[in-house]
Amino acid sequence: MVPGMSVGLLTDQYELTMLDAALADGTATRHAVFEVFARRLPAGRRYGVFAGSGRLLELLADFRFGQGDLEWLARAGIVRERTLEWLSNYRFGGTILGYAEGETYFPGSPVLSVAGTFAETVILETLILSVLNHDTAVASAASRMTAAAGDRPCLEMGARRTHEQAALAAARAAYVGGFAGTSVLGAGRAWGIPTIGTAAHAFTLIHDSEADAFRAQIAAQGTATTLLLDTYDVAAALRSAIEIAGTGLKSVRLDSGDLPVLAHEVRSALDRLGATGTSITVTSDLDEYAIAALGAAPVDSYGVGTRLVTGSGAPTAQMVYKLVAREDASGAIRPVAKAVGAKATLGGAKWAGRRIDDSGHATEEVIVTGIGPRPGSPETYGVRPLEVTYVAGGHVQPGWTGGEGLARAAERHRTSRAELPRVAWRLSDGEPAIPTTLTPALDSAGA
Repeated sequence: MVPGMSVGLLTDQYELTMLDAALADGTATRHAVFEVFARRLPAGRRYGVFAGSGRLLELLADFRFGQGDLEWLARAGIVRERTLEWLSNYRFGGTILGYAEGETYFPGSPVLSVAGTFAETVILETLILSVLNHDTAVASAASRMTAAAGDRPCLEMGARRTHEQAALAAARAAYVGGFAGTSVLGAGRAWGIPTIGTAAHAFTLIHDSEADAFRAQIAAQGTATTLLLDTYDVAAALRSAIEIAGTGLKSVRLDSGDLPVLAHEVRSALDRLGATGTSITVTSDLDEYAIAALGAAPVDSYGVGTRLVTGSGAPTAQMVYKLVAREDASGAIRPVAKAVGAKATLGGAKWAGRRIDDSGHATEEVIVTGIGPRPGSPETYGVRPLEVTYVAGGHVQPGWTGGEGLARAAERHRTSRAELPRVAWRLSDGEPAIPTTLTPALDSAGA
């Protein structure tokens, strides 16, 4: 963040110019409903993982326009005096509903619904999309990696491959997607994510010998540490590591070379030396495909960096924020939609549920459409509800932010992914794991 700049300026100019015009013509106070959805999943993906809502709620609390921001907007001539006055008192007072963080989603899933006056909802578009598109992309990649890893833990270590603030967000999103820890200390402090890390090649290279480096690391950290084996010669390093640390050494790490072959060789050597309890961690530009390829190797955990924090080839979830219902001049709520081209939208407020079969597996995503704020109910359609209330009357509901919210999101994802049919876990290209069905809302009589 620029020193002295408020969260409110993390937005595109057209949000404020639309606000300026709407305040002038009276439409700013009309009730509006915006929805967030992705028209499609990244190519070949079977499902996505909704993430970032907890972080969004934390930012929403600080979405303000300070005096310095307002003075700059005035000097730049972006909005007029009336709009500056309105911005000076901005507080979101509407309602935000959405999929529970960690829930899986599919094309068209209405993952977030924001309702309030047009003025207070339209200016949130950029913040909402920047948070959700990034965090959802990382969580979706993380989920594919942890699915490929099975029971072996994955550890996030991508901070050196992305923007410093994105590193924090990526660590959080990775945890939603099933990662067990992060190298980023700030994420540990902010959300209680377990932190990991011991030494890099530089620590070995600064010493006169590899043995000296190992002795120094053991002296400082004890045997409950991880020694890096591939600075010079893996076989020699392994022998030195066990000679210095003993057979109680917690772990060794491999960061280069033919990892499947090296893992087998290292495991055999560790067992011969009596270090049967020493685990093997592998790093080195891993993604879900590399992790799957290591499935038969004697690897105990994976450290993932670049590919994770860049969404493993899909750095954005391509979510959009679209107006779907609005109040007209008579006070009635009407559906609205873009009608032209491939970006046409479906008007009307929506909610979604998931149909579950007798074996406990998901078979269908059901999206219910209508004019009212929340047409029908899950019980009417025989589906598991996906929507929760994040903000009511401008007040963030408890349990969705901080460490509690993150733990809740990680558990929601474990349950949701386990509910999907097994085809969802495949890494090969394919269609979404379950179909999505649009259905009009039943009337109040259920007919």
